[in-house]
Amino acid sequence: MSRKRKAHKREAALKPRQPELLQRERPEPLARALPRRWSSALASILIAVVTLAAFLPALQNQFVNWDDADNFLDNPHYRGLGWSQLLWMWTAFHMGHWIPLTWMTLGLDYVIWGMNPFGYHLTSLVLHAANAIVFYFVALRILGLALPDPSDRGRAGLALAAGFAALLFALHPLRVESVAWATERRDVLSGLFYLLTILVYLRACERGERGRGWYWGAVGLFACALLSKSITVSLPVVLLILDVYPLRRLGGTIGWWSEPARRVYLEKIPFILLAGGASTIAFLALSRDKMWGLDQLSVPGRLAISAHNLSFYLWKTVLPLNLSPLYELRAVNAWAPPFLLGYGVVLAVSALALALRHRVWGLPAAWLAYVIILLPVLGIFQNGLQVAADRYTYLACLGWALLAAAGLHSASRRLPFLSTGLALVLLAGLGSLTFSQAQVWHDSEKLWSHAIAIDPRSPVAEYGRGSALAKQGKLAEAIDHYQQALHLKPDYAEADTNWGNALAQQGKVAEAIEHYQTALRLKPDYAEAHFNWGNTLAQQGKVAEAIEHYQTTLRLKPDHAAAHANMGVELARQGKLAEAIEHYQTALRLKPYYAEAHFNWGNALAQQGKVAEAIEQALRLALRLKPDYAAAHGNMDAELAQQGKLAEAIEHYQTALRLKPDFADAHFNWGNALAKQGKLAEAIAHYQQALQIRPDYAEARANLLQAEHALGMGKEDAAHSR
Repeated sequence: MSRKRKAHKREAALKPRQPELLQRERPEPLARALPRRWSSALASILIAVVTLAAFLPALQNQFVNWDDADNFLDNPHYRGLGWSQLLWMWTAFHMGHWIPLTWMTLGLDYVIWGMNPFGYHLTSLVLHAANAIVFYFVALRILGLALPDPSDRGRAGLALAAGFAALLFALHPLRVESVAWATERRDVLSGLFYLLTILVYLRACERGERGRGWYWGAVGLFACALLSKSITVSLPVVLLILDVYPLRRLGGTIGWWSEPARRVYLEKIPFILLAGGASTIAFLALSRDKMWGLDQLSVPGRLAISAHNLSFYLWKTVLPLNLSPLYELRAVNAWAPPFLLGYGVVLAVSALALALRHRVWGLPAAWLAYVIILLPVLGIFQNGLQVAADRYTYLACLGWALLAAAGLHSASRRLPFLSTGLALVLLAGLGSLTFSQAQVWHDSEKLWSHAIAIDPRSPVAEYGRGSALAKQGKLAEAIDHYQQALHLKPDYAEADTNWGNALAQQGKVAEAIEHYQTALRLKPDYAEAHFNWGNTLAQQGKVAEAIEHYQTTLRLKPDHAAAHANMGVELARQGKLAEAIEHYQTALRLKPYYAEAHFNWGNALAQQGKVAEAIEQALRLALRLKPDYAAAHGNMDAELAQQGKLAEAIEHYQTALRLKPDFADAHFNWGNALAKQGKLAEAIAHYQQALQIRPDYAEARANLLQAEHALGMGKEDAAHSR
């Protein structure tokens, strides 16, 4: 074949297939349209069911101590869809993110599920399954343009390939972090709008001039994606890549600056304006919270991390083993072997894509889209402790899934049974790994145990596991992990502080204070160290010193609800009840569901003689928020007893002692209630129980003697009367 003829054939292949697109606009015969719709519905159901099955363990997961506490457990602002919550959602740069639509879905979760993590995980999983379905239709259109075959067999092959692409995306273990971690709702929600934008954009391109409504629909969906997570800012460039291949609206015979090409560029202006605005907001949010400066990470270091991550994610896509919640960033030597290998892989893949650009058009398109999508999170704008993260691949690997599906489509023509069988084996293997990886996120201890197993040199993982163990009351084990964290990172102020907390709970107050002092030498503006030091002093009865530390905590962190609540307790000890109540009210304004603040407010009201108000406004609220709050039951019974409601009071004594058998105050108050009823023998038994628990309980001893005397006098009177 002559060169001229080869060139002519190549140009014909690159021409836009407008007649074919127009042909698709013609109404299909009903006999063909109905089976196709049924097959699409069945494919969607199958994809959703398989995806849900692979991620089923995620529904049993709890909130974990890896941002979930800051986002959900200690954050009252998102809880609901009232005006105050919506205002916060649309104005807050919480933890370096502006994600109002994501917060709205989480607010809806709270309205439906409260603080039950099952509901949050269910919503994320349903969104991920929806993404798999939408990607199926995206893949069907893109593969249909790239691999045209009008025959019925060709359409069946395309449907099979598109389903493979959707499940390859959905079942890959790299998706687990985005789906099984409640904090990463923003990934699955932004992914849904991202994929819908592409789907609607493809539809707009098919309809040409008649697709303006579809076009503006794509613009609106892109805005929703940006409001869910800013990582979607790269979508305008991805749409341009699609315009080149497979849409062929740019390059080839169309050219790069012809009139039709200029129209394609003009179409992107609304997308670019939205992306530019979102990028500015994202930059401001990150710079306020956790973006690294050049003094922390140099330009060569950022480039080295970027190259490393591009190769790292490729490797984990091919072999998704040893996935971790944290790939910790350590000292970066731009010329170290791992980073040099990263440069080599990037250059090699780029060269391969360039060399095969005429034979495998999808390879350069997939590689370029992969780089563009990852660009905001590669390390150029470094933030956080991680050098890489599985969640960043949620959108970036869509192109590779399409490329693999095109390969399956090609292979299935020659070896249909073998290629389909291998594809099913691959999907089954990925689904099995995903099922196992989803269980890693079940709880904090399991999560960090897994992270330590993968990287024993991670101080953050050691600290995280220590915190999880401390919450379970396993203080000695927790201290071991804090020690290991400090061995790996001697300037880890948070680990020193938590070590101090564990020692304080063991009654080793002097040692605890030494750790708080060390933490503050390492990090002088660390509010938590001051707060915990104040708590330790309060336990020793050093009220004035404790208040000083609470004041320092509030100066460093004015919205520290627990510091306000504890400050109120110490002020109440000093008899400053009005000031104490002000702090309780502030704490409840910051954290409306703070049972302890309600409880202590009730105590202050009771001390002011406002017993009815204490019961109704504070103590009952505390028990509604925390039904197993033994101290509140103990105080509720005392206030009820004052009002003469002895039977109701005794019910609360019983509940308090069931929750906390060594609750001396409950026995004491129960004894008082029984003494008022004249049941002195029973009252004496409860006073004796209180003294067994607390031998130095002076009030119990005094009331015991008084009850015994009264009982003895009663017996004498009875004897005389006989």
